[in-house]
Amino acid sequence: MATSRKQMAIDSGASGASPTRKRKAGRGRSRRRRQDLRVVDGLLLLDKPVGITSNEALQRAKRLFEARKAGHTGSLDPLASGMLPLCFGQATKVSAFLLGADKVYRVRARFGTRTDTADADGKVVEESRITEVSQIALETALSKFRGNIQQVPPMYSALRKDGRRLYELAREGREVEREPRPVTIHSLDIEEYDPTHPVLRVRCSKGTYVRTLVEDIAAAAGTLGHVAALRRLTVEPFPDDGLVSLTALEQAAEAGGMEALDRFLLPIDAALDGWPSIYLTKDEAYYVRQGHPVHTRVADESGRVRIYDEARRFLGIGEVLRDGRLAPKRLFVEQPGTGG
Repeated sequence: MATSRKQMAIDSGASGASPTRKRKAGRGRSRRRRQDLRVVDGLLLLDKPVGITSNEALQRAKRLFEARKAGHTGSLDPLASGMLPLCFGQATKVSAFLLGADKVYRVRARFGTRTDTADADGKVVEESRITEVSQIALETALSKFRGNIQQVPPMYSALRKDGRRLYELAREGREVEREPRPVTIHSLDIEEYDPTHPVLRVRCSKGTYVRTLVEDIAAAAGTLGHVAALRRLTVEPFPDDGLVSLTALEQAAEAGGMEALDRFLLPIDAALDGWPSIYLTKDEAYYVRQGHPVHTRVADESGRVRIYDEARRFLGIGEVLRDGRLAPKRLFVEQPGTGG
């Protein structure tokens, strides 16, 4: 686990990139090999296992799909498991919307000790004589962190200070001042009460550091604490089912090849579920594809919308302007050989 921590130091609840190792295999692909890779467009809800970084999980899935382009959204620590949306091909164009999505976590805390990384991957740096918290005291502590709160990011995070990542400074034994940031805790409840290792369920906004939240809850309860185990249950708008493990992907690839793998992919517009939809006529779709705003039948919609052509094919993201016209903002093109 300690090695994994060096590979990646970004909180499970926060957005942003994590440091990753440069893989010789990936760097060494020839130009011809890249051209031989498949054009794959779609989303995969990967169930990331404990013990590897988000980037390692991504690279394994990417190799299985033989995909030219892929990325992940909302990194998970090596300690954490659960939903890691992977975006293949053109689906990377919607990754920013997933980074800003609310997320749900199940976290097991451990009271009585604090670690340098705020989770079980780190070394214990402080101990408290108070190792047990009553259910009433825990409920009282939780009530202080529901709603809009200010949170100080941990040193082991990918945020920058004076041009350097905080985790780099932390590895050098340095601690610098960090400004508190606003986050929203939509819900925070006890799922399983235990005086030393309670399990909490958290629904939170982007940018929330679950490790910091557990430390702060412990402090409010009069003790120290860190994350013992963490699982991300959902990334909105996706439900908590439909997760696919790396083992399942490997088995599918062996049994049915690319066709079997592609069945796991979700369409790109699944990332925008819940957005208003506008269906265009053939002529309107033509002009939108050329990048021109069009007058269309808009029923009390404003802001960003999903747009579809006359055959109900997803075209991309549009924006309804103040004058009622629909302007294309990010379009997707059909490509031969796409997955999903």
